[in-house]
Amino acid sequence: MNTPEHALWRDTCSETLKTASLSVDLTVDLAVIGGGYTGCSAALTAAKAGASVCLLEAQDIGHGGSGRNVGLVNAGLWLPPDTIRSHLGQDVGDRLIDLLAKAPSDVFALIDVHGITCEPVQNGTLHCAHSASGFRDLQTRHAQLSAAGAPVELLPAEAAHARTGSKTFHGALFDPHAGTIQPLAYVVGLARAASDAGAQVFTQSPVQAIRHQNGHWVLTTPGGTVRAKSVIQATNAYHQRLEDTAPAYVPVYYFQYATAPLSHNLRASILPKGEGCWDTGLIMTSFRLDQDGRMIIGGMGDLAHAGRGPHSAWVKRKLAQLYPQLSDESLVQGWHGRIAMTSDHIPKITEIGPNAMSAHGFSGRGIGPGTVFGRLMAESLLNDDPSCLPVPAVPEHRESWAGLRRAYFETGAALTHLIKARI
Repeated sequence: MNTPEHALWRDTCSETLKTASLSVDLTVDLAVIGGGYTGCSAALTAAKAGASVCLLEAQDIGHGGSGRNVGLVNAGLWLPPDTIRSHLGQDVGDRLIDLLAKAPSDVFALIDVHGITCEPVQNGTLHCAHSASGFRDLQTRHAQLSAAGAPVELLPAEAAHARTGSKTFHGALFDPHAGTIQPLAYVVGLARAASDAGAQVFTQSPVQAIRHQNGHWVLTTPGGTVRAKSVIQATNAYHQRLEDTAPAYVPVYYFQYATAPLSHNLRASILPKGEGCWDTGLIMTSFRLDQDGRMIIGGMGDLAHAGRGPHSAWVKRKLAQLYPQLSDESLVQGWHGRIAMTSDHIPKITEIGPNAMSAHGFSGRGIGPGTVFGRLMAESLLNDDPSCLPVPAVPEHRESWAGLRRAYFETGAALTHLIKARI
């Protein structure tokens, strides 16, 4: 078994970008810190607009959550529309709901325009009801999403069985605009497109200090400095070193395991239309097939934690519960990633200083929202127009008891996985 830091996506990534660490001093219009979905989308947007751009990634492109993602390109946030409005107000809530409803189309359009080879399948996603109460929740979501104009479809149990190939669900909510991708290949493809547009992309270049001086930002790395008119910090749950600009969030871990490619006979009985899936459980389960027919199944938990044993044992039981025909299939690769969760599950944009901002807190919905936030943050800074932002920027964001809440989530996931899915 591989280490929990080595995701399958590294082995199956078809996109490449040759990069080096920063070894000179530069002056640019926009400096971007972080090479995930948000940072690469911002760099691409700014470079296409004619701005000079430097992206600094401490590790490799997609090293953080973007390269450990499930690969579900979903619309919206985890929250139903009415809850989003209750937190943000009617006007701001409606704007965010509309922007993120279009996020899958934005992602697949970028893939098409820039020829990103990331296994795109826009056949929809299925939010599956794990219980009768889960189906009632989906009914509420369906009513609210439909009222907002989303083309979602509520499927009864028999239809959900036919679409998933599993008889365990009480129904499902189908979103035809959503889909799946190879998540690491997508973010590397965004970085490659940004580079093609003129952005300078540097990896293994951690920002060690950031200060505002004489009307410019100065970013210091081990190999050189960058002077920039504007800065976007897009480090999310993988922030390093810069304590003064560290985002506040609750770290939540999510793991995945993959089988070897399934035989054609087995694949024919599982997700015949290729949707990506997750369920309504409080300790959520996700499952999907990749391009080569591997079943990829995941849940909340840290594989580097003491709960690795319960998590690993659970995922094997869960797979057999969902698909008894896979009970003899070995799980050949497992990995995990860290999610930045906010208390209200709404992403935050915080002001670092003049012409500088940070985004974090996608709460496990990084692909669509991260792409949209990165684009709009770049447009806002380049045009000096705060109205471009998907949510208003705030001076700061705080989270109470983050360490205790992280322990609560991990302990709850480990205990749930210790007792659940026993056949």
